Amino acid sequence: MSLSAVSQVELLNQNLADLPNDLNVSFEFFPPNSEKMYETLWSSIERLKGLNPKFVSVTYGANASTRDRTHKVIQEIINKTTLTPVPHLTCIDVDRGELLDIAHQYWDMGIRHILALRGDVPEGQVKPDIHAEDLVAFLRSVHDFEITVAAYPEVHPEAKSAQSDLIALKRKVDAGASQAITQFFFDVDAYLRFRDRCATIGIEAEIIPGILPVTNYQTLLKFAGPQNVKVPHWLHKRFEGLDHDPATRQLLGASIAIDMVRLLRKEGVRDFHFYTLNRSELTYALCHTLGVRENCIEK
Repeated sequence: MSLSAVSQVELLNQNLADLPNDLNVSFEFFPPNSEKMYETLWSSIERLKGLNPKFVSVTYGANASTRDRTHKVIQEIINKTTLTPVPHLTCIDVDRGELLDIAHQYWDMGIRHILALRGDVPEGQVKPDIHAEDLVAFLRSVHDFEITVAAYPEVHPEAKSAQSDLIALKRKVDAGASQAITQFFFDVDAYLRFRDRCATIGIEAEIIPGILPVTNYQTLLKFAGPQNVKVPHWLHKRFEGLDHDPATRQLLGASIAIDMVRLLRKEGVRDFHFYTLNRSELTYALCHTLGVRENCIEK
């Protein structure tokens, strides 16, 4: 169901302590391409691992060097932590033989959960002849992986319509996906309407909201445009004039994300996926404020 303006105000006025302390969280990281970024990534992993996330995902690029870095990060997470790593896997610039090798490699490493995506097609490159639904079915035929896929509350940028995009998600679930993580969004009503539409069409898989804590508004605009994510006017007004004030941006970003999670939790959402951008500070503060604490999470 959608939230009226009145109900949103009521929920935001509710004390955080009144919310059930039963959130599940997961975090997304990306493979670093420099020694400094590598140190930042591992500092973040070390900081966030105590929050007992259900899993941590690692993104996957369209070229071989990025893929190698993804595999390296996944292997190191397995070797150095007790976290459950979930590698992203795409259909871009790879044939079925290579996909088979990767699937076997991950299975032999102990990976049992994969986030399957078609992937973003690099400019000038031909679209792959297989789609995410094909990748899901392929992985399920190779090993008994748990498969997560992507969902788009505000419609995939290449979809012909909202209905065709919803049907595409249904095909991925029917092929064997057990849950979907959404693209980040800021319109809570858009997510709730999308969840309702998923249920109407018979999609029973859990639709996990992807939350992007905003720290840099200009960077957000670069992310949002190509992904068809609507950036509301109120968000623009919140960050106006703060280009050189990172401390205030951090506070605003935390406040916005906390409000979103509170609203969604009252609508029955229990699992949340945070896009960390390999930084731990804001995500850690958000989780702590929402009751997800180190080594003492009550389920």
